[in-house]
Amino acid sequence: MKQLFIKKEGNPVLLLFFAGWGSDENLFGSPVPEGCDYLLCFDYKNMDFDYSLLDGYQEIRVLAWSMGVWVACQTLTGKDYPYGMRLAVNGTPYPIHDTKGIPEAIFRGTLENFSEPVLVRFRRRICGSAAQVKLFLAHHPYRTLDDLQQELADEWTMVKALPVWEWSWDKAIVGTSDKIFPPQNQREAWQGVPVEEKDVEHYDEELFRQLLSGESSLWTRP
Repeated sequence: MKQLFIKKEGNPVLLLFFAGWGSDENLFGSPVPEGCDYLLCFDYKNMDFDYSLLDGYQEIRVLAWSMGVWVACQTLTGKDYPYGMRLAVNGTPYPIHDTKGIPEAIFRGTLENFSEPVLVRFRRRICGSAAQVKLFLAHHPYRTLDDLQQELADEWTMVKALPVWEWSWDKAIVGTSDKIFPPQNQREAWQGVPVEEKDVEHYDEELFRQLLSGESSLWTRP
């Protein structure tokens, strides 16, 4: 995977964000709080992770979205760090699963038929409205079609091959209008984890602005 410091000033706190499939720094370059560094993870063609980048931080706040929730579970399970809040958004530890994630037939169909029109439809589905699509396209990821398809294929292979790790999340945000990870599947996956439901699509510009800036009350522990 790629790890990119959006902000690195030697602060004591790190915001560690595992973005979803198809992401890059153009989509999630929003400001973060003062006193906080910001490391973005994306492009999950493998699970390679440089843990040395986490050294020295007094607190690591974990934010994960969509496929990034599964990646965070795979990456951080068994790793003892000074975690702050651990927040999952519109994703689960079971990313390809008929009752706890994206239904397998839908994921496989997207992969097998991947094309420019399929990508356009996918982005409309994650945004839900013309206004949200416009916001998304204003800073959409600059990645090629072949690159995105390869990431999707590699994720399919890894999800099928690797064990499930549920890790220890403090809260899961479930978007009740999510058309990628069905809300009921998210609820099923998060048994035993505090859940907060929001009336948002899979991707919501304002929600992520608030989460990255630290303004959102969703960072409050249950």
